[in-house]
Amino acid sequence: MPTHYKGTPEEMLALDTFIKLTRANNSLMARIAQHGTHPTLSVSQFGTLEALYHLGPMSQTEICGKLLKSGGNTTLVIDNLEKRGLVRRRRDPEDRRVIIVELTEQGRDLIRSIFPRHAQVIAQEMSVLTPEEQRLLGELCKKLGKGQDCASRPDEASCEPARAMEPQS
Repeated sequence: MPTHYKGTPEEMLALDTFIKLTRANNSLMARIAQHGTHPTLSVSQFGTLEALYHLGPMSQTEICGKLLKSGGNTTLVIDNLEKRGLVRRRRDPEDRRVIIVELTEQGRDLIRSIFPRHAQVIAQEMSVLTPEEQRLLGELCKKLGKGQDCASRPDEASCEPARAMEPQS
């Protein structure tokens, strides 16, 4: 559904694009959830386990940054994962103020067993786009995610305008 707001052409285009992006994301996330690739975990719990599995132990602050969640939300997620024996906390020996979170063997086994199916589902859902379209969408999302950072540094490689879809050589 396009915007019904009667503003400037720039505002109307931006709102219409935003609505499409939001609806596409919500629809995609709902379809992925229907596959039940991690039924005993919340999205935030799964994201935390996946980040620790692929990136290794990290501080709670780093986890917040990776998942774009608040400190309070991340603390609760980690509390619940710790209660289930999937992660453990330890003090950073270099800076005792920092809490490092790491997977336990049980946590590693769980994410190792469920992540391949999750990756399959994502690949299946993204297959409606060609590989070139997926790359372009990735570039556009990265640029949009950086937002005003790109406005102040437009020459930065990640802020360059996406090229028209060309065959990759």
